[in-house]
This record gives sequence, structure tokens and C-alpha cells, in this order.
Amino acid sequence: MTSMHKHYNDLVAKINQWDHEYYVLDNPTVSDAQYDQAFRELLAMEAGHPELITPESPSQRVGAKPIDEFQKIEHSVKMLSLANAFSLEETYSFFEKAAKELDRNPESLTLFSEPKLDGLAISIHYDHGLFSYAATRGDGEVGEDVSHNIKTIRSVPLKLATDKPPGKLDVRGEIFMPKAAFEKLNQLAQQNDGKRFVNPRNAAAGTIRQMNPKIAAERDLQFIPYGIGEYHGECVFKTHSDILAYLSALGFRKNPHCYAFAGSLEAFAENYRIMEQARAKLPMEIDGIVYKIDELALQTALGFIARSPKWAVARKFPAQQVTTQLLAVDFQVGRTGVLTPVARLAPVFVGGVTVSNATLHNMDEIERLGLCIGDSIEIHRAGDVIPKVVRVAAQGEDRKPIVMPGRCPVCAAAVERTAGQAAFRCTGGLSCAAQAAEHIRHYASRKFMNITHLGTKLIELLYGKGIIKTIADIYTLKPGDIAELEGCGEKSAQNVLDSIESSKTTKLGTFIGALGIPEVGEEGAKAIARHFKNYPAIAAASLDELMQVPDIGPVMAKNIVDFFHDEKNRAIIAKIIAAGVSWQDEQGDAAQEQVLAGQTWVLTGTLSVPRNEAKAVLERLGAKVSGSVSKKTSCVVAGRDAGSKLAKAESLGVKIIDEATFLQDFY
Repeated sequence: MTSMHKHYNDLVAKINQWDHEYYVLDNPTVSDAQYDQAFRELLAMEAGHPELITPESPSQRVGAKPIDEFQKIEHSVKMLSLANAFSLEETYSFFEKAAKELDRNPESLTLFSEPKLDGLAISIHYDHGLFSYAATRGDGEVGEDVSHNIKTIRSVPLKLATDKPPGKLDVRGEIFMPKAAFEKLNQLAQQNDGKRFVNPRNAAAGTIRQMNPKIAAERDLQFIPYGIGEYHGECVFKTHSDILAYLSALGFRKNPHCYAFAGSLEAFAENYRIMEQARAKLPMEIDGIVYKIDELALQTALGFIARSPKWAVARKFPAQQVTTQLLAVDFQVGRTGVLTPVARLAPVFVGGVTVSNATLHNMDEIERLGLCIGDSIEIHRAGDVIPKVVRVAAQGEDRKPIVMPGRCPVCAAAVERTAGQAAFRCTGGLSCAAQAAEHIRHYASRKFMNITHLGTKLIELLYGKGIIKTIADIYTLKPGDIAELEGCGEKSAQNVLDSIESSKTTKLGTFIGALGIPEVGEEGAKAIARHFKNYPAIAAASLDELMQVPDIGPVMAKNIVDFFHDEKNRAIIAKIIAAGVSWQDEQGDAAQEQVLAGQTWVLTGTLSVPRNEAKAVLERLGAKVSGSVSKKTSCVVAGRDAGSKLAKAESLGVKIIDEATFLQDFY
């Protein structure tokens, strides 16, 4: 190593250490002038000798160019969300249930308490100690690549502080904006007549979704970890406390006021009292407390339900309630045509934001509340939840009844109410402009037609300019339609057109689900396709015929009949088919689909094939694919580095096969 290389590496290490002291430890050891001088020297060396630049150089935090679009990243380990509790009794009951399943006394459990940061969940991936990429939670299985912005956050190490880094490490945590930084950001926005953010969480989320990393670099975002996902390393963790201590040793910031305690009712009450008092003094917003069973073996034994673990719960702080006046009620039309009443309020400050709208859910709720325009009403807001009306505080002097319109406020089609349901629905279907943009998003989503480069923002731009009005218009897009839009270019346009072309070959069940027929979800669409085998049979099916399909009830059956009897809907589908969208009819696989009928399978670990593809294979064969292992599980497919699910399957005596066997026998 030359003396210049050594000096450069020493300079990088020194500046990174200063950043760690300042942004992680809150304990700066050098003056701003000394720091600036060293940073200028580093930039000068890199400008003169670009071959010196390393991934961990602090200059790389802000050197990235703006990106054209967010790429999708599949999480190797699912990012779970948490169940919520809103009282001491509900919190204690959650762990009583967990203890019962473990055949333990609740007070024998060691629990871990940490403030629930009000921010944005992120997974940061490191390869052999170096920052590789960062992704949002997304739907828990697939998120968006936001590496360009996360690298600008100085409490995120570009290189882990260890001589023995793990081969792979996913650090899960929260991106947030401190209170002081939020106030400063809004003051600048006000001075420049810019947009003010409603709260620190929205400011953090909006910043992370910027295309230009220089914007993120200018805002004081912070990162604090709360756990790990994928991990290939030597350390063996026995408790959640061990994991947080390990992450701190790697150079990550600690969450304040974290500690372990015994799970008695009195201990929960004391913990809540302490955290509620500390809340106002913390430099960041928190909206509750996260409680976890500390012992990892017990976490594994409990597993999770759907998207939330059975060993952790978030106790939310109480909702804030205020009184204001109901000025008017508007009716918004959603993707499925449902009209939702929205209260327009005299603006009132609650929960850190000024609120002027609140949800009213449906006409049954309005009737239950006895609500009229002009009334004084009480609303409440918890965290980032949309405010809702709690009760009528006082009747107005000139009250006006709230009436559901007989015609859609957007397309003027008739509004109907399905017998036995609370919802009123516009009958305009695919031709209703209010439903169109949401229909297009639904149709193009990963779950259905999987048009990967046609994201929400681009759909809004195209729809706003009138370039696409229905899902059929997707297939008439030309390069110029996209390339001329703000933030797009020829490469982006070609990526979109390529993804549209590749989506044209699909499955019948996927296509039926993509149409967005009210009440018809992914599984319902697959069931319909399996039963009728081909599209003409589905489109011509009667109410009685549809009722013969397993799990299809009278409401869903009527929605399907109404959808395909609508001439405008049929015309749009005809255009899509004419554009080249095709699928294989289902009868060829009919016998094969019964092979795993009635069985429940679980996929775990890292697979060499995309997980959603493996899931689709099992579902085609009739199996239900679950996210958790139980005594009812028929078989577990264990990929590389399978963890807790494999361990639980072994403890329950569930059949286990490796990926090679799965591919050989079922692909």
C-alpha cells in the first residue's frame, strides 16, 4: 500500500469515526472547522485520484445521481407488522395468551420494552460488512429500493464497525425525522412558500421517496434499528437484547429508554407510566411502546399469524379527541365504485396536525351517530390514522340531513345499494373516471398483471394528462407518451413498454382478479377460473352457476354477473384481448391441480426461484400456501438458511423437503 493510499484510508476512517460520534453517540469530539477541513481534503484527494474512492467513503453518501424510478426488492425474510393494543388489560391479555401457548406463567416471561418510533420501516442489507442496498417494507414481501436516499443518513454506517463482519445482514429499523429538524424544515418551507409537512413521519416518508438524494442529504433524517432479518454470521443470539447490543457494537444508534422486565400486570403499568412521562422529552416523536418476548427461542416457538408476530405487540398511546363543527359532507368514489362519505370540518388542531376532514365510513354510521350538517362533533385521531367522528357533541341550530346521491358525483351513473350491505356503489364500472385510475393501479399491480415499471406515480401522470383513461389504454401507449413526461426519458419509456409486453401472457385467474370486480379478490378469481376453465364461460355464467363455485356467495356472484353484463366493461375487455393479452385455459391442468388439494404448505429460507413463482406452482396443484407453521401444516419446503419455521416444523414433526426435491417433484 502506498503512503497516499494509507493516508486516504486513515482520513476515511477518521471522518467516519467523527460522524459516528456526532450522529450516533451525540458526543462530537472535534470542531466543525476541523471536520470541514478534513472533509475538503478527502474530496480533493478523490477528485485528483478517483481510483482511491471506496464504498465506505463519507463522500459516497451524497454523491449519487437522481434515479428515474424505484426498483422492487424482494425481502429474503418477510418484514412483519405489529398487532396493536390500546389498554393495559389488552396488552397484558396478549402476553397471557402467548404464555398459555408456551405453557408458561406470564410473570415468568422476560419482556423487552422499546419506544415505538413514529417513522418509516426500512431494511438495510450489508454484504460482508459493506452497505449493499436498502428497501422499504412495502407489502412485507416486496419493497422499493431507496438505497440512494438511505446512504445519505449519517447514522447509517456504510461499513460495519467490526473486523469479522457477517456474510449477509439485514438490519431492520425506523427512519425518522427529529422534532427539531421537522420544525426547521417547515420554517424553511414557509419562508419559501413551499409545502409544509403535516408531521415528522410524513416528512420522513416524503423525503425517502424523493428521486434526488441531495434532498434527503439536506434533511436531518435518523435511523435506529429494532431487529434483524437475514443473517449469515458467527454470533449466536439468545435474546432480542443480544441483537440490539450487537447492532450497537456494529455502529448503529441505540433507541433510548429500552429495557427488559418481568411480565406482571404491575410491571406493564409502571413501564407505561414511565414511557408516557418520557415521551414529551424525547427528541423524536413516538406513538406508543413495543413489547417483545426477549427470548428468541420462545419467539420461534410462537411464530406469527398472517403479517404479525405472536410474541410482540405495540401498545398505542391514547387517541386525542377534540370538538369542531361539521360544515359539509362529500362523497368520494373508490376503485370498486363504493361511495364513501367524508366529513368536511371547521379546521382544528389535534395530534400535532391541523385536521379539516374525517371519515364517516358509510350511511349506517351516519344514522348511528344521528349526524347532520351543522352539528358540533367530537373527532379523534390516533397516530397517523385518519380522524374519525366519535359522536355528536351538540346539535346545530340549522341542521341539514345528509343524503346519499342517487347518481355518481363523477360519471352520473346510477348509485345502487346491494341488499344486506352498508355500501352504496356507482354502477359505472370500468368507464367511471373516479374508479379508472385505481382500476389501472390494481390491474397493473404485482399481484395481478405485474406490469413492473408502470407504478403509481406514472399512472397518475398518464391519467392526469388523459393519455390513459381505462385499463385497455395501457396497451396503446407509445414511447412519446411516456418519454415526454416530467422525470421520464427514453429509457424509462422503453422499460415501461417492455414490461407491458411481457405482461401480455398471463393466467386466466390472474386476469379475472386484475379486472377489479367488487368483492372478487385473488383467491376468488382463481377459484372461478378453475371452475369454469375459460373466459367465455365466466363472462356468460348465471347467478346460479356462479353460486356452485366453492367460497362464492350471493353478493360476489351478483357482482360478477353485473360486471360482465355491462356493455362498456365487455368493450374494454375486448380491446385488451385484441391487443394481444392471452392465457391458457384451465382444463389442461385440471387433473394435476388435485394432487395437493386440501393440503397446507409453507415456504421458508432462500430459494433459487422467486418465492411468488414457487407459491403459484403449489397453488396450481391445489395447495394452500401459509406464512406460518402449525400442526395442520402438510409440508415445509426448506430453502437455504431456513430458520425459525424449519425449527418449528422439526419440533412439531411436520414433513420437510429441501428445494431440490420440491423442484424435481413439482416444477
